[in-house]
Amino acid sequence: MSVRMLAVLSAAAALAACAPTVGATAGNYAAPAPFSVSDFAWSARTGTAAIDGRVAFGRDGQSFDCTGSVALTPDTPYTRQRFRTLYGSTEQAAIPEAVVRARTVSDPNADYRSYVRSQTCQDGRFRFSDLPAGGWFLITPVSAGGERVILMRHVVTRSGAVANVTL
Repeated sequence: MSVRMLAVLSAAAALAACAPTVGATAGNYAAPAPFSVSDFAWSARTGTAAIDGRVAFGRDGQSFDCTGSVALTPDTPYTRQRFRTLYGSTEQAAIPEAVVRARTVSDPNADYRSYVRSQTCQDGRFRFSDLPAGGWFLITPVSAGGERVILMRHVVTRSGAVANVTL
């Protein structure tokens, strides 16, 4: 193979690596993940896992307190894409509530709420019990007296184990 041909192939490979993948749209986001009840079925089962959590969020020298319930949402293709859009991450985030509410998600009418578990946050603590093993998103609003911030964190539960989480 000639040096010239090798250079052309190398350049083509470099350009191909930069090209968007099939199904990707602007911003490197994949095509919308449709809501599917079957993706949520695992999360409705009773299991032996638990999450013990506490809120210890601070910013600019202020300590934030829970201002509502803690929601536990199953990790599915639909919720993963939704959370990436709302929070800019599927791992963890702390975003002003107004910013989250201003963002738009695909298929906003999909009703996955029946799969979301909720617990009260008392004295900065919360617990979810009898969970099946799997991936989950924890979400809770917090405030230091001003604008609320929404905390989000991805958690993985394992059968028979307690996941200790600090938001």
